[in-house]
Amino acid sequence: MKALIVIDFTNDFVDGSLPVGQPAIDIQETVASITQTYVDQGDFVIMAVDLHEANDPYHPETSLFPPHNIRGTQGRELYGDLADVYQRNQDSIYWMDKTRYSAFCGTNLDIMLKERGITEVHLIGVCTDICVLHTAVDAYNKGYGIRVFEDAVASFNPGGHEWALQHFAGSLGAQVIRSSN
Repeated sequence: MKALIVIDFTNDFVDGSLPVGQPAIDIQETVASITQTYVDQGDFVIMAVDLHEANDPYHPETSLFPPHNIRGTQGRELYGDLADVYQRNQDSIYWMDKTRYSAFCGTNLDIMLKERGITEVHLIGVCTDICVLHTAVDAYNKGYGIRVFEDAVASFNPGGHEWALQHFAGSLGAQVIRSSN
């Protein structure tokens, strides 16, 4: 059994306060299409969405990045076509707040996947070399099979993006695949 984890595809990460920019804009239709396909197939679909509090002096990202994905802001809303997919299918998509790079860290994701008999996670979203990567590493360490859609992940760091794609396959045994779109 498989699950789709859609990671941080929000306004702030696409074209807001911490933007991936054009690479994320370029994949937005693919991200939305893949998500809709998994919903239509009845697969478990998770929106793993970064959550921060304004001016949080204790969060480690406060000193690393500009404020982003702040609770209650438009920047934290899903971007573009994905927002429409979520709006139409929110009864079939699980929204999960996360406060660290990995969707597994500090969440009940592992429990939810195990309850459903899921053995493989499919990953899309941003940033390839940060939140997607850390989620993939935790999935590997927890024994899940991993697929990453190379045409549905992006980063503001082109070198980091390419390195992460190689790392997924070479070090995590992930299948790096393309969508049929």
